[in-house]
Amino acid sequence: MGVRLDHLVIWVSDQLESLRFYEQVVGLPGVRREEFVDGKAGFPSVRISEETVLDLMAYDMTRGVDEGTGVRGSAGHPVNHLCLAVSKEEFDALQVRLKQHGVAITGTGTNSFGARGLAPEVVYFPDPDGNVLEVRYYG
Repeated sequence: MGVRLDHLVIWVSDQLESLRFYEQVVGLPGVRREEFVDGKAGFPSVRISEETVLDLMAYDMTRGVDEGTGVRGSAGHPVNHLCLAVSKEEFDALQVRLKQHGVAITGTGTNSFGARGLAPEVVYFPDPDGNVLEVRYYG
């Protein structure tokens, strides 16, 4: 089977607003919304792939995360950006949704290197908390 990426954790100020953004703007399906709203889950997530989710962790949970990982100062630590690879059709549809929701594309690129080689086009944009997303497609 090899190594697989199971999940990423990003820090957000409003978990439900972030969930809405990732569902409606980015187009990722939500996970555990009802459990989170009912207080049965500490955070909601969105599904990136069958094997990978993105956890939306509130900044006020940093203390417990430091204790859980055992790495002092790791909670709330920023990541430069995360990159999602989609089809060309999904890439085009995302740009339409970004415009519809008033989300500015803050950067673009061509022939950008990634896990599967060179991507013809990439776009960058922030989520509501300033976490930077890169989205690309491969030829």
